[in-house]
Amino acid sequence: MEQYIIRGGNPLVGEVEIGGAKNAALGILAAAIMTDDTVLIENLPDVRDINVLLEAMESIGVKVDRISRHAALLNSEHVGEVSVEYEYIKKIRASYYLIGALLGKYKKAEVPLPGGCNIGSRPIDLHLKGFKALGAKVSIRNGFIIAQADHLHGSHIFLDTVSVGATINIMMAASMADGYTIIENCAREPHVVDVANFLNSMGANIKGAGTDVIRIRGVQKLHKTEYSIIPDQIEAGTFMFAAAATKGDVMVKNVIPKHLEATTAKLLEIGCEVEEFDSAVRVVASKRLHSTNVKTLPYPGYPTDMQPQIGVTLALAQGTSIVTESIFENRFKYMDELARMGAVVRVEGNTAIITGVEKLSAARVCAPDLRAGAALVIAALAAEGVSTVDDIIYIQRGYECFEEKLRGLGAEIERINSEKEAQKFLLRIV
Repeated sequence: MEQYIIRGGNPLVGEVEIGGAKNAALGILAAAIMTDDTVLIENLPDVRDINVLLEAMESIGVKVDRISRHAALLNSEHVGEVSVEYEYIKKIRASYYLIGALLGKYKKAEVPLPGGCNIGSRPIDLHLKGFKALGAKVSIRNGFIIAQADHLHGSHIFLDTVSVGATINIMMAASMADGYTIIENCAREPHVVDVANFLNSMGANIKGAGTDVIRIRGVQKLHKTEYSIIPDQIEAGTFMFAAAATKGDVMVKNVIPKHLEATTAKLLEIGCEVEEFDSAVRVVASKRLHSTNVKTLPYPGYPTDMQPQIGVTLALAQGTSIVTESIFENRFKYMDELARMGAVVRVEGNTAIITGVEKLSAARVCAPDLRAGAALVIAALAAEGVSTVDDIIYIQRGYECFEEKLRGLGAEIERINSEKEAQKFLLRIV
């Protein structure tokens, strides 16, 4: 089983390039099924979730041509199946986007209930409510979500809670429904906007993405397009907090600074210097940081996907911080691992109380999910001594070349899968 082995204590210094947004790419790839023409998608991150979704799409007849590591041509003219195999879907949560895409185009979809990280309950009832409002019959049988309709029609849909997945899924299906659809209480995340922009570039008629009301006039056909995915705000934020926790100086390049406003605000609040450029952000932590309180909220609030990264950073900050998780109930599982490194933390329900310590110490820890895994790598980079991080398959789901990018900033980190490789690393760093 692969691990990261890390010697901490070095500040991260230098420049790092951010890749395409995984969460946008998953929705955009699914939406590419909705035309028979060839679609070119660029700035595609080369991460496990993306590769699994592409394999699932190939299994139903989509022709995928990876013309480079970060670009793919997709043609769905010969899709012969609307039923996706469980083997692919158990590995990723965003498989459910295939329901909206297939239902919109073919008026039928059979997709297994999704997998992914166990960070808490993420019911898909809002997705199903939206599909039903558009005229589909929806049932769950033998672990599959089965949706079908003679034809889809526009509808007025109010989402009971803000949901990125439901917003994107309903938006896709409504793009090829007859008539006019209004979705209220929508998610406003940048990747929702990116999927809407992609659909519009194929001829869809979607207005209001990025606000809490999206209006869609259905079209009969979508056409070819060439599209470049937005930069990944969560990858960018991860490196920003890595700079903060290690007392570093990092220029994070290829970003949209507006998408990072909530992250930037908290970094400034705890004592970092943050400098914004047109497509880059520089984070400098020249002195010990201080405590703050943070609560995760839907965009434009502080992102739940950035909660573990700030949690690790606050474990090293002066004073006591309170972190409130309002989105997912299992998002504090990394706190037990952090405590193994000497952090002083206490979890009470959906709140973590963190009393900062001067230093963390090296330990063997286990990544419980994607973002928490990345946060524990940050903790190991800031700690004194040599740490190992297990279950890094979670991290590989969403971070491309993570260890290479960290090494480019001066980190001492290797991916290993044997004791022999660990000994080699230890001999090299002595």
